[in-house]
Amino acid sequence: MALSNIQSIALLGLDAIPVHVEVDIAKSDKQSLVIVGLPDAVVKESKDRVLTAIKNSGYQTGNISCIVNLAPGDLKKEGALYDLPIAIGLLQSLGLLNENKIYEDYLIVGELSLSGETRPIHGALAIAMLARTLGKKGIILPSTNANEAATVPDIDVIAIHNLNEAVNFFKNPHSIVPLTAKISSDLFKNATPSVDFADVKGQLHVKRALEIAAAGGHNVILSGPPGSGKTMLAKALIGIVPEFTVEEALETTKIHSIAGILPTGKSLVTERPFRSPHHTISYAGLIGGGTFPKPGEVSLAHNGILFLDELPEFSRMALEVLRQPLEDRKVTISRAKGSFTFPTSFMCIAAMNPCPCGYLGHPDKRCSDSQIMIDRYQNKISGPLRDRIDMHIEVPALRYREMTQNSVGESSLTVRNRVKTARSKQYKRFKGVKTNAQMSSSEIKEFIILDSDSEEILRQAVDVMGMSARGCSRILRVARTIADLNGDDHVNQEHLMEAINYRMNTSR
Repeated sequence: MALSNIQSIALLGLDAIPVHVEVDIAKSDKQSLVIVGLPDAVVKESKDRVLTAIKNSGYQTGNISCIVNLAPGDLKKEGALYDLPIAIGLLQSLGLLNENKIYEDYLIVGELSLSGETRPIHGALAIAMLARTLGKKGIILPSTNANEAATVPDIDVIAIHNLNEAVNFFKNPHSIVPLTAKISSDLFKNATPSVDFADVKGQLHVKRALEIAAAGGHNVILSGPPGSGKTMLAKALIGIVPEFTVEEALETTKIHSIAGILPTGKSLVTERPFRSPHHTISYAGLIGGGTFPKPGEVSLAHNGILFLDELPEFSRMALEVLRQPLEDRKVTISRAKGSFTFPTSFMCIAAMNPCPCGYLGHPDKRCSDSQIMIDRYQNKISGPLRDRIDMHIEVPALRYREMTQNSVGESSLTVRNRVKTARSKQYKRFKGVKTNAQMSSSEIKEFIILDSDSEEILRQAVDVMGMSARGCSRILRVARTIADLNGDDHVNQEHLMEAINYRMNTSR
């Protein structure tokens, strides 16, 4: 009997942290297993799962006193992923594995059933990334998670179906062939969009605005009466946004894996996320939270679209916490155990009615709200939050003739090709995967040079609208995107005036 030290991990925010699973056993009059090192209730229950799984896998432990230490001791350990490393450590201490200590070359994670079968865990991609960072040979984990982990190159992924397979691997490392996966760009070719741009009747100016938003990664607020097509337009937007790059796909998959929302049998997120939380969501559900914070909707929408329907119906607190993720493209949550930062680089598409009843300015229906009610409703969206939304678009009610027209508009594929061309110019300009919406102040000065007439137009717009410096810079970013879509190297008056128009529609 000897002390064993198995390498495992703990998930903290979006990161995997190394954990040493130390197992020491001694002979005793009765069998016992104690786990120390800040385990939560699920980890404490591992002792019963592990001992039963070992017995049902055909191994006899006898009467032993076993102490399991999860180091470092000041880091909270959560989840059932320690079952497999504890079982391996116990069997190693009993002398049932080889003495070559091959297990030191691997990170080991996995939940065990009472029969010894492995069950899936969260965060396989983050764990594989840590193994590569630490210079480990590979990772040993449940077979269900193996394809996800295999998307990380340069490490061996050992897929385990049950405890016996893990034991046989340590006795004979050639008994299991490491799993490898090659990420092809063909994986990210978007399937047929659920809502095609060609299916949207009328609203040509809104389609144009959304094309600009997709090309530059801009935030948009759509304001119009019920039934004008705001939700349909937002859903159609995902069909014109360019496909994932490999880096974006891995970033998004890592977040979804740790959050536990990666679909069963799917190893990689291949399409940009479209998250549409209900307006009753709490601010913690939107932004992320918990004692050990988990990503919220703003992070689950990373590299995709966050659609906020009925924007004024969200709680004031939920709306105000959107400021940091919209501005900084990340959110930092501070807790007693430290600060956790989650990425939030998404396009925000918000939709709202112009008034509580929804029919203010409708050509056929009369608004039943008083001016006080209208002001109170619209003021639910604070000035600082409006200021962070690049484009404000009015979506008018459709007339019968527009709803029944037979003419077919441009398809999402046609529009997406133009968007991809514009984005390629931005990637070349910024020497990386970056859009105009992410331009810094210094980059605005470098890449947007206005002539004197354009400067005067912008000055007048700022004075008339009482615009902030942030609002002015967002107009310039949108103008740069319009120029990219038009194939122009420089921003001219036409681009600028169109960008100003998108800022004026619902400004207050």
